Amino acid sequence: MRKVLIWLRQRRAMVSPVLVAGLMLVTAMVAGCRAQGQTHPDDAEVRKFLERYFSTWSARDMEGYGSCFHPQARVFTLDGPNSVVSQGLTDFLHGQKLAHQLSSTPMTEKPVTMTIQGDAQGVQAYVTWVLTKGSKEERGSDLFTLKKEPTGGWKIVSLVFYGK
Repeated sequence: MRKVLIWLRQRRAMVSPVLVAGLMLVTAMVAGCRAQGQTHPDDAEVRKFLERYFSTWSARDMEGYGSCFHPQARVFTLDGPNSVVSQGLTDFLHGQKLAHQLSSTPMTEKPVTMTIQGDAQGVQAYVTWVLTKGSKEERGSDLFTLKKEPTGGWKIVSLVFYGK
């Protein structure tokens, strides 16, 4: 797409918005067709990592849970239609620890679906989950950006989550 636009500019051709939109649509469709049906090369490893993320939280293992994150990670909560809460790792982990301590009943969170895409260095994962608090259930979604560590394994560098 970029090469086409550069080529057109070099020839001083008029690029109509319709042509640009059409080229972008075709590019997106081709990219989407290529991505369908492909499994990430580290799919099993990423799924295992994400399962660990949920199991350590549910077990109230805040040290294990915290180890899933890169030290510079940011966590964003979509809290209502016009509110985004942004936290660094220390504040976020403290809040999670308090949530477990203040809960009158044990809480567990389990992934329901996982969609994983990316390459050998970075991954984006969309995970739907169910949070159980006694007899109550809440559903939501986590959007992860993961970084492959030089020593192997994955770390969360960004997490966006929201309940429904």
